Formats: sequence, C-alpha cells, structure tokens
Amino acid sequence: MSDDQKQKFDFMGFRKFASVISIILVVASIVLLGIRGLNFGMDFTGGTSVELEYAQAPQLDEVRSTLTEAGYEQFVVQNFGADTIVLVRLNESGNDQLAQEIVSVLTQNGGDLKLIGSEFVGSQVGDELKENSGLALLIALAVVLIYVGMRFQFKFGIASVVPLAHDVIIVLGIFALFQWTFDLTVLAALLAIIGYSLNDTIVVADRIRENFRKMRVGESWDIINESIHQTIARTINTSGTTLVVLLALYFFGGEAINKFALALIIGVVVGTYSSIYVSANLLMVMGVSREDLMVPAKEGTGEGEEEEQPPEWLDRM
Repeated sequence: MSDDQKQKFDFMGFRKFASVISIILVVASIVLLGIRGLNFGMDFTGGTSVELEYAQAPQLDEVRSTLTEAGYEQFVVQNFGADTIVLVRLNESGNDQLAQEIVSVLTQNGGDLKLIGSEFVGSQVGDELKENSGLALLIALAVVLIYVGMRFQFKFGIASVVPLAHDVIIVLGIFALFQWTFDLTVLAALLAIIGYSLNDTIVVADRIRENFRKMRVGESWDIINESIHQTIARTINTSGTTLVVLLALYFFGGEAINKFALALIIGVVVGTYSSIYVSANLLMVMGVSREDLMVPAKEGTGEGEEEEQPPEWLDRM
C-alpha cells in the first residue's frame, strides 16, 4: 500500500466497535418484537372502509379531528382517486350502522357529503397477509443468497444476506419500539430496503473482488479498506440523493405514504451503514482471501491466475 493509502480513514479499524453496535441493535430489536410486537394496521387486522364523496374537496385534517372528537380511534383518512372522494378506514368490525354513523358525524360538522359504499375486511384475510408477507421476505433473502453466491462466491453470499436481515430486523424493531402502524405500505418499504441495501452491498463486494485480483500487495484488511474508499463517494452520493426524495415524501406526501417513507428513510441510513461495516466485517470474519477469488487458469495454457480489470462502469462510480 502507498503512503497516501495508509493515511486514509481506517474503516476496518472500527469493525469491532461496529460489530458491538450491530449486535446490540439486532438483539434489542428482536426483544422489542417479542415483547411489544408490531402495531399491525387494518391491512393485517381487518376493519371497515367507508367511501365518501364531498361536494367540495374537504380538509383531511378537519375530517380526522371530527372523527377523533367523536371517539373513533385507529382510523386512516385519505383521498381516493379525487380530491372530493375520501376513504375512511377504521379498525372496527363492520356493521350496517357504522357507515351511517360516520356520515352522520361528518355531516353534523358541516360537511356536504354522501355515502358511496362501505366494505368490511375480516381478520382471516389479515392473518393470511401476515403469513404471505413473512414468506415474501424469506424468499427474497433466499434468492439474494443464491444469486450472490453464484455471481461472486459463497462467502460473499453470506456477507450480502446477513446485512439485509440486519437492516430489516432493525427497521421492524424501531416500528415495534414506537408502535408505528405496520401496514402493506411498510411491507413494500421493507422489500424496497432489501433491494436498495443489496445494490449498495453488491457495488462494494464487486470492488473487493476486483481488488483482490488486481492488488498484489496487502492483506485482506488493507484491500477491503481500499475497496470501501473507492466506493464511499458513490455510496454517500446515492444515499444522500435518495434521502432528499424520501424526506420530501415524508413531509409532503400525506398520511397515506407517511409510514412508507419513514421506513425507507430508516432503511437507507441503516443499509448504508451495513453495506460498509456489516458486509465487509463478515468477509473479514470468514477469512476471505485471494484464493477464494482466483480466476481458474485456462486449460492447456500452463498459466496461473488471470488478472481481471474492474468493469468500466465501476471505475466511474
């Protein structure tokens, strides 16, 4: 390694500290999930949706305040297709009178509206969604393990899947801690987090693989450090621009996607950290070496390992 490289920030020098932080966060998240559990929304628990049409577009905050004053709890109010169409979703069993009660409460507050229809979703459907959502997450992680193991090497597969599980568990733990509503939009965010974090991890893993083949001097520690340095600017730029968009969605996107944006914000921050520390840390623990990544010699050439140059797109990162 050159003198300039030795003076760079030593990412791997903090790997033990990062390991302790990750273990504490994951264990705490699992404990919170076991003790407090997730605050499942109506997508999972069942409930009633009431569709209303106003003569003029209402202020949704006023609709929410009116329902709260009337004693309703755990409900969602959002526009549905048009500014004058409002969908009220309540975590209550459906009955013939509930929709009329909602119309009566909102009409008494001066609202000019009519009932379009109401629908009840039973808890059995919610139970099926819980099972299917858990299965979807497990399948996503399994496919990632197979893909990365085939694309790189099995150690890289492990070092890619564990950070993804790490990110998902921490996001779930934070939702359990604050009892934020967990609905289908948050589940979609978790799947998006897996994809986003995997992309970051793959870029770092690809650079590590290429540097193991390219750099003839240096231990695994030095090569992984150098690989992180070569990709850190790309990681920060990508995460930063993504967070700008997500913050805009969180503050201006409305209640319907509020928790979706919040889950992604947490996931991007945690995923950026895990792609640098958790993944690279695992490679160190598993003892990745040049022998793991050597390109087999072509038969009949009598030559040893072929040196493979980094792809052009990665050099531009």
